[in-house]
Amino acid sequence: MAEELDEMDRPKGPLAGVRIADLTTVVMGPMATRMLGDLGADVIKIEAPDYDFMRDFEPKRSPGMSGVTLNLNRNKRSITLDLKDADDHATFLELVATCDVVVTNMRADACNRLGIGPDDLLAVRPDLVYCSANGFGSDGPYAGKAAYDDVIQAVSGFASMFGWLADRPAYAPTIVGDKITGLHIVIAVVSALFRRATTGEGDVIEVPMAETLASFNLVEHLNGHTFEPKEEPFSYRRLVTHQRRPRQSADGWICLLPYSDANWRAFFAEVGRPELVDDPRFATINDRVANVAELYDVVDEYSMTKTNAEWMAFCDEHSIPAAPVTDLRELDTDPHFEAVGLFEFHDHPTEGRYRVVKDPIRFRSGNPGLWRHAPRPGQDGDAIRGELPSRE
Repeated sequence: MAEELDEMDRPKGPLAGVRIADLTTVVMGPMATRMLGDLGADVIKIEAPDYDFMRDFEPKRSPGMSGVTLNLNRNKRSITLDLKDADDHATFLELVATCDVVVTNMRADACNRLGIGPDDLLAVRPDLVYCSANGFGSDGPYAGKAAYDDVIQAVSGFASMFGWLADRPAYAPTIVGDKITGLHIVIAVVSALFRRATTGEGDVIEVPMAETLASFNLVEHLNGHTFEPKEEPFSYRRLVTHQRRPRQSADGWICLLPYSDANWRAFFAEVGRPELVDDPRFATINDRVANVAELYDVVDEYSMTKTNAEWMAFCDEHSIPAAPVTDLRELDTDPHFEAVGLFEFHDHPTEGRYRVVKDPIRFRSGNPGLWRHAPRPGQDGDAIRGELPSRE
């Protein structure tokens, strides 16, 4: 039987009372607005008649309701509007007047052509928070270029980092640019809402993917290039050796990461090499970073002498960071993720039983969790129109 969610009884998240018009598609924007919805905001997804193509990704049980959609669009409502149509455009502007935030990842030129650019919408709601997320910053030569995650991994230097360890650049097997930019969208929107609460003023926010991922990459890798003139090394050496990888144990794969002086003393003693404590290559953290390949060779030499369980017992005893390598497909059976309730099962009114990955943030005051199932395209249109001032 389909699950009924009682919105009146749900915990009121910290963004309860905030209303967001969501003009985003694919992953980056929908992930951000889903997080805002998870935090309690009333997120209204504005969908074109042909809707977001991510809705039809396989697998799916019915048209427009892919597995990705069930989690990306939870805690949202959906209305179908053709913004090229005069009546639908007027309805959208009336809706914006009731909203606190608009989030879009449409290109600026397209927004302006449709009459939904920041100036158009601020004229309707002067204290609006208008957040635009695009591939590249508007004041750079790449502004307006098409950008998907692969493009951003390439241009930001992310793909090149794989070339430090192999013979050519590569893309990460996850849409890292989309997701990191999505997190920045959430930070930007919440910050602007706080500013509005203290000043009464709205804002126009730009969150460019390329700059976001480049900044992310350079947190540790800028390193010696922080200084002017530049000093070597660029990048953090511990991260750019072929030897930084999971180790093969006697019965599987494990991350072994002795880090502090005490960690390495315990490790060297355990593998029968106590003399390495005084080896000038490994005496201090800077020595170890400078000679990290040789250091990790030592770990490799002894990693297969214990099972994963034996390594974990030793590492836990000496507070050494370590973890078995878990297959991504098996996270839902990991005892830790089971204990913290990262995964939940729910019954969608039309799609049946499905698995929800909860937002990991926890508040003592209460966590809203899943309080609205992902809507079918346009399913809430009548209710949303009925909430507009001209229809009341």
